[in-house]
Amino acid sequence: MVDEQLAARGIVDERVLEAMGRVPRELFVAERDRRRAYRDMPLRIGHGQTISQPYMVALICQVGEVRDGDRVLDIGTGSGYQAAVLAELGATVYTIERIPELAERARARLAAAGYGAVEVSVGDGSLGLPEHGPYDAIVVAAAAPAMPESLYEELRPRGRLVVIVRSPEGPAVARSVPCRFVPLVGAEGF
Repeated sequence: MVDEQLAARGIVDERVLEAMGRVPRELFVAERDRRRAYRDMPLRIGHGQTISQPYMVALICQVGEVRDGDRVLDIGTGSGYQAAVLAELGATVYTIERIPELAERARARLAAAGYGAVEVSVGDGSLGLPEHGPYDAIVVAAAAPAMPESLYEELRPRGRLVVIVRSPEGPAVARSVPCRFVPLVGAEGF
């Protein structure tokens, strides 16, 4: 996965490649999907949600420039996989999921995989998690109609916000890659 799907497609941050190689993705998918865990594709996790394809997780981590010691907010916990990769990069990770059942499942999977220090919350991710901020980086595993202002306000000076904006006229694009994400649902989402 690391060589053929990530490095071959432009993931150049060695720390991200190493972290992706260490996190056992099969522990974050349903038993029926374990044989497909390392394919470069999203997999269904229930409630209309997916675990993002490995390339997108790596790209988000690379663009977010996540470093050891960073305080990071991961929005859209889903299976917990992206939070595990962020933790493997040395970040203190807070993650928020709007669907309680997915949050509970992610909490259990993170603990079973050795990432029990990741704090999982349930709530409206479009509003962030201000009680644990400010953050060095905020990464969003869902597409938003515009940049959520609440998230921007929760960043430290020079912090990084990685969010997919799905809007025809949207803000200036710093970097664009073709992808499909579930919608960011909430007060500042869809």
